[in-house]
Amino acid sequence: MPKKTKLRQLELPLEFRASEFVSHAHIAFDGRLIGYTIKRSRRRGSITLTIDERGLRVGVPWHATHGAIESELRKHETWIVRKLAQWEERRAPPRRWQDGEALMLLGEPLRLTLAPGLQATVSDGERLLVGMGALSRSDDIARTVIAWLREQALACFRARIAHYVPQLLVRPPETRLSEARTRWGSCHPAGRVHLNWRLIQMPLRLVDYVVVHELSHLREMNHSPRFWRTVASIIPDYAARRKEIRTEGHRYLLA
Repeated sequence: MPKKTKLRQLELPLEFRASEFVSHAHIAFDGRLIGYTIKRSRRRGSITLTIDERGLRVGVPWHATHGAIESELRKHETWIVRKLAQWEERRAPPRRWQDGEALMLLGEPLRLTLAPGLQATVSDGERLLVGMGALSRSDDIARTVIAWLREQALACFRARIAHYVPQLLVRPPETRLSEARTRWGSCHPAGRVHLNWRLIQMPLRLVDYVVVHELSHLREMNHSPRFWRTVASIIPDYAARRKEIRTEGHRYLLA
């Protein structure tokens, strides 16, 4: 009877495509367990490390061994620990969802104001009035505020898409809100665009960049030079906006 081959899985697959494979793993630095994302690519020739609001990401060649990846991480242990600590310091403090808390709508401050007896959630431009009292549960307040922000997000995103569709000469896509924690938008070949509802907190110029970026994928489903020329034809300073989102986007990860 033939012996069964034992397989040991070192990485937890998150996503698989023909030319890319994304997985998750951990490494211990001085007793601290650090999680990281591995992105394997047939086109990549060396190991690269990236740290941002999403944490540590490691880009590796398709056939890179787990040992080679771990060796590269240990070689840069000091840098990794320092950068992760810097990003941790920049994270917005957890929300308490109470009267007077500062919110953001399209880059402008909005003060959460509890208004017992009010039948709807409304904004007067400076305050977001929520029909709840000081004794309301924070979870209930959070759900109400987020529901309102999602409504504003969908209306705003649809309006911005309608504005840019004629300029990009693409068909109007189906628009859906996303709950993703690591991505601001995505585009599907079937003609669907998903936009993270948290974008509604960003200034409109950054919302527009993400909208144009995703709509441009309806013409080019890649990040080729032609794709970036398409984006630049609508937003010439897209690189600056993209950088701003990558460096400041963590501020908008509400809830």
